[in-house]
Amino acid sequence: MTAAATPAAVTQTFKILAADKLHQEGLTWIENQPDCELVNKPGLTEDEYAAIVGEHDAMIVRSGIKVTAKILENPGRLKVIARAGVGVDNIDLAAATAKGILVVNTAEASTITTAELAFALLMGLLRNIGPSHQVMSAGGWDRSKYSGRQLAGKTLGVVGMGRIGQTVAERALAFEMDVVGYDPFFNQETACEGRVKMVRDFEELLPLVDILSFHVPLNDQTRSILNKDTFAKCRDGVFVVNAARGGVVDEEDLIAALDSGKCAGAALDVYTTEPPAKDSPLRSHPKILHTPHLGASTAEAQVAVSVDAAASCLTYLRGQGVKGAVNAGGLKIDLSPMQERYVDLSQRMAQLISPMITRGICSVTIEMVGGGLAAGASMIERTALVTLLKDHLADPVNIINVAQVAEARGIKVRTVLIDEDTASGTQLAIMVEGPAGSVDDKTHPNDQVRRIVGRVYDDLRPRVIEINGYHMDMVPAGPMLLLQNDDRPGMIGMVGTVFGEAKVNIADMSISRRDTTALMLLKLDAEPSADVIETIQAKPGILKAASVKLEAEQG
Repeated sequence: MTAAATPAAVTQTFKILAADKLHQEGLTWIENQPDCELVNKPGLTEDEYAAIVGEHDAMIVRSGIKVTAKILENPGRLKVIARAGVGVDNIDLAAATAKGILVVNTAEASTITTAELAFALLMGLLRNIGPSHQVMSAGGWDRSKYSGRQLAGKTLGVVGMGRIGQTVAERALAFEMDVVGYDPFFNQETACEGRVKMVRDFEELLPLVDILSFHVPLNDQTRSILNKDTFAKCRDGVFVVNAARGGVVDEEDLIAALDSGKCAGAALDVYTTEPPAKDSPLRSHPKILHTPHLGASTAEAQVAVSVDAAASCLTYLRGQGVKGAVNAGGLKIDLSPMQERYVDLSQRMAQLISPMITRGICSVTIEMVGGGLAAGASMIERTALVTLLKDHLADPVNIINVAQVAEARGIKVRTVLIDEDTASGTQLAIMVEGPAGSVDDKTHPNDQVRRIVGRVYDDLRPRVIEINGYHMDMVPAGPMLLLQNDDRPGMIGMVGTVFGEAKVNIADMSISRRDTTALMLLKLDAEPSADVIETIQAKPGILKAASVKLEAEQG
């Protein structure tokens, strides 16, 4: 739990609106600040909040209110919104950012609580605490049936070495366990002061460990990362703990592994569907220890998130810094229209290349040609980095903390400014280097660098002009699809037929050839379904298909 420093002399009073039910200790903390006035009004309507929000300097919410664009339409003196918790799905970030309102959360406040639950599940699983408790409650007594396993000497595999993953690892080390970590975005050989060996390949981790504990976000790279194929590479009798996100472990394949004995037991706090169906085998399987998503549910965490949310608001309002920022609302940057468009282009380019980054990042190089970009270089770099990293990390990442996040994970970041005018004008390139063998390109296996190049022309419209050596010219906006394929007749017609049958219109297409392959970049009128992508991916000659949803083009 943190507390903002109290100013020596009160020169201004800040009005803090508590728009959700906060823990009393958090409310008391605000009331005890000499420069604060608490307005505790949870449970109002959208119109009622819209009418009063502008009278306050800060707003604190949990998950019980949706902070909509309507509420923020006339923000008045509102400068910061704090979410007492992690998720900010109930806050319109675009509206807040457009109004210059900083949005913060309290992700760190529940780190220990969440890690402790994962470790408690681990201990309970290996010592059969759940089923033996049920037998005892029913009047039974069977010591031999519920003989367990000790932790000391076992090897724990921690999947995701962010704040929570490292906290779990520290506790495992205290129990004399060996710990191996996997995190493709942690570019160092060891973690936890050298006591945890790191590997860069998930499948390399599997045969090394007795227990797997997951601490990753759910995205295209982590969805069903533990499935029937990866289970086959695990040690027989592996134990599984998932207190991260439902869907990281394939639930059907988990049941099959438990039934076969490949998996000796599983402990789950999260589920693909919450709550799981009453007749779900996840509820009744004798080898599963389950809890109803209790990760952050402790009295201490509820106090901590309330106090931390209030403290974060006061820290910002008092001009003492920014903590837990989710958006860029508090960052004052004066950019020219052309620089602003290059910031926007950097985000679009990073989004477009991100699906190609599946096994981690060693370094990122941002190259800017043209002296007119120098003043916006920092913002361009940070925006690109945030976009490259945010969907791959469980920890919050934003333009304020992204440099520190990259440094802590050993990702080298370099910005190159070429301060000269060229015949072609200004230009932006983003190069992402992965570990050896990380580029999924059957035709160019030695290419370790993903490269994308773009420009903004005099009409202020963004263009992508190169992806991995394939040259093109297209405005990156809306639903898009990247297709790498064998360069042979009939490929364009086949793709058109698939989308025609799916009733998805191709608005624009750019095709570029390189050696024996081609890259199609398609702009679509609607986002294709997963079935359409799978259909195309299965066609002969298609090497890779990736769908990306970009923002609409700026007006």
